[in-house]
Parts: sequence; structure tokens; C-alpha cells
Amino acid sequence: MSDLPRKAVTRTAKLAALPLGFAGRATWGLGKRIGGKSAELVARELQQRTAEQLFKVLGELKGGAMKLGQALSVFESALPEEVAGPYRAALTKLQDAAPPMPTSTVHAVLDERLGENWRELFLEFEDKPAAAASIGQVHRAVWHDGREVAVKVQYPGAGEALLSDLAQLSRFARLLGPLVPGMDIKPLITEMRDRVSEELDYALEAASQREHAEVFADDPDVVVPAVVHQSEQVLVTEWMDGIPLSEVIADGTADQRDRAGQLLARFLFSGPARTGLLHADPHPGNFRLLPGAEGDEDPASWRLGVLDFGTVDRLPGGLPETIGVCLRMTLAGDAETVYELLRAEGFVKESVALDPDAVLEYLLPIIEPAEAEAYLFTRGWLRAQAARIADPRSPAHQLGKQLNLPPSYLLIHRVTLSTIGVLCQLNATVRLRDELEEWLPGFVAPDTDEAAS
Repeated sequence: MSDLPRKAVTRTAKLAALPLGFAGRATWGLGKRIGGKSAELVARELQQRTAEQLFKVLGELKGGAMKLGQALSVFESALPEEVAGPYRAALTKLQDAAPPMPTSTVHAVLDERLGENWRELFLEFEDKPAAAASIGQVHRAVWHDGREVAVKVQYPGAGEALLSDLAQLSRFARLLGPLVPGMDIKPLITEMRDRVSEELDYALEAASQREHAEVFADDPDVVVPAVVHQSEQVLVTEWMDGIPLSEVIADGTADQRDRAGQLLARFLFSGPARTGLLHADPHPGNFRLLPGAEGDEDPASWRLGVLDFGTVDRLPGGLPETIGVCLRMTLAGDAETVYELLRAEGFVKESVALDPDAVLEYLLPIIEPAEAEAYLFTRGWLRAQAARIADPRSPAHQLGKQLNLPPSYLLIHRVTLSTIGVLCQLNATVRLRDELEEWLPGFVAPDTDEAAS
């Protein structure tokens, strides 16, 4: 019924061809070296050609393939400009577009999940999808009460395709490593596989979105569309216009970039504190920049629209207080306390002994944005951090290999890194410290008098 899992052999063949292509390009690169080109130039050409093929295939296949592409796309800021530039458009396209499934398939799903008279639920329904993503596509419609709505229809066989793609991709994850310096891609793929059942469960997604919509209902800065109807494989929510963040990244004004960046940081840290949930899919396709209430175009009043709550991390107490305390102690230069906190939380295993001052030196450049009153997030800064950690000759690389990421922090870590990647794509000046002081437990030192009492 669907073209997504159709001909699984074809999907597998396309993915299986990727490492063969990588190997072929490596041979081509060797030939170039023999022909006299420098190692650095050849490496960049290989990286560019590999990325072009990878993201073309991932975008075509949807499913887990496209999902990995979207996750990787937010890290293009970490790549050298001469490498990232030529395929940035393809990466950006992955963030909010994919080939649609046939209209007949959409109608068949709606027949099965909403009933054969499903058209009576709508005053209007657009067969052409407004957006297509990794496991479903969105159609614009008008609900029977006159509300404009977004109808999210899951691809039949999406779960099978997700698991198959991610299993295939995990087999050659190490070959993708050079595309995102300093990042181990295999744990990212493993985490995606572990969360497939959640992502496919529209009842769970509807519950998460309802919780956010209720908490942010009167918020001046963040807008979450209300859930209108939900059934298996179909989710209907209120429609939301606005400028996709991918367009702000490509063509936005400085005011739009700064406001979008500030609100994205605010949502990242305030969401868990207010809802006990962390939105865990922060790629630009899931956000919109909206005018203020009643159409106010003053940049200071613009709001952030948030979509897609299919992947969330449940944090009943908000973000762990240890994160805030570690940040505060690192900025204060208290190497011993930071080291003990990291060891207690499992970031440093008991079998490993590290120099606390070296750990502090490793962390300080990464948390530089938290120290400044306002910080300009740039691709250059992120590239420098990625290069520092990825260079096998650097002390940072050697130390980073000895650190451990506890499972409970895995999703928090990825979401934080992804959000920083988007802030760098936006080239936004953000008062990050303000958001940390307001929303991150432990970042502000407890009042001495209160602590004593």
C-alpha cells in the first residue's frame, strides 16, 4: 500500500551501496594523491563527494534513513565552509521536505483509521501534502468546525522501514564519522532504534503535545498547536503558519536570527522545567517564527512555533541539577568539584583517573557561551570546537575518549548539541546566560542565608 517500505530489497541495496561508494572514492582519492594533490585537498574533496551522495540517498528513502539525515543536518555548522557550502542546500532540504507518498495511499490510511466517511470530518482537505518527513506527511485541511488543521498521516510500514534502515546504517556508522568531526554516530543510530516505538505511537505524541500546548497556552514567546483529533497513524492538530526556521537560516534578517535563537534557547531550557518533558527533535523543520500576538511585527514580540512531539525525553524534575552545578563550578574554575560531580554521575568511570585541571581545560571552551552576557553563535566557533575534539593529536581528543556518557544523559546531550548547531546556523546573538539563570536548576548558587536555614 505504501511506497516507503516498498521493495525492501531496493531500499537495502541503496543503503548498502553507500559504503561501496565511500570505498570507491577512497581509491579515487589515493589516485589523486599519487597524482600530486595534497592530502588535505583530497580529504576535503572526498568529504564533499561522500556527503553529496549520502544526503541524496537519505533524503530519497525517508524512514530511518531520512531521520538520520535530519539529525546530522544540524551539525553542518561544524564542517569546514568549503566542504559544507556546496551541499548545505541539500542538508537544509532534509529538514522539512521529502518525496510524498501517493494520494491513493493517503486516502487508504484515512479510510482505515478515520472510517470510510472521513471526508465528513473536514470541510476541506488538500491531497497535496504541505510537508513530508521521515515517518509521515502533513496535509492542510479545514476541520468540520471551521478550524484550519494539519493532518499528519503515518506512512504504512514506517516502523519496518525505520528499523531496517537504522540496522543497515549502523553497520557502516564509522564511515560516516568524518562527516561530523568529533561526533560518534553509532550511539546516535542506536538511540534512534531504541525510540522507534515511541516515535510511531501517535497517542503518545498527542499526549506530549497536549501537555505542551496546555502549559504554553498563554505564553508570550512560545506557541504549540492544540491537538484536535488522534487515532492510530493519524494526528490532527491546529494549523500553524509562520516562517520555517530553515528559511530564517537561509534568508532571515539579523533581528529574526537573534530572536529565533533566543527563543530556541528559552524553549530548550524552560520546556523541561515547565512540562517535565524535553522536546528531543530540534531540527529547523520543527520550528516556525511567528509574529507577535494580534500580528505585532515588532521583532521583540515575535514568537517561536513548535511542532512534532514524537520524540521527547521524560524529565519529571526538569533537567538534572548536576548539569547546572557543573556549569557554575566550571565557570568558577573549581576543577576539583567539577571532577567529583562528573565522577559521581558516571561521566568519569571508576576505573579511569583523569587530571581535574585537564578536564576543566577541556570543558571551558565548550561552555564559553554561558559565560558571556550575550554570545554570537557562529559556524566558525563550532568548527573550532569540533576540530579541537576531533584532532587525534590534541589533548582534548585524548581526554574526550576517556569520558563516558551515562545513558540517562544521552538524549539531553544530543538535544543540547543539536540546538547549539541550529544556533550556529542562525548566526544568532543569544543571551544564553539569562536562560540558564532562569530555567536550569543549580546554575544559580543557592542563597547563603536560605541554605543555612
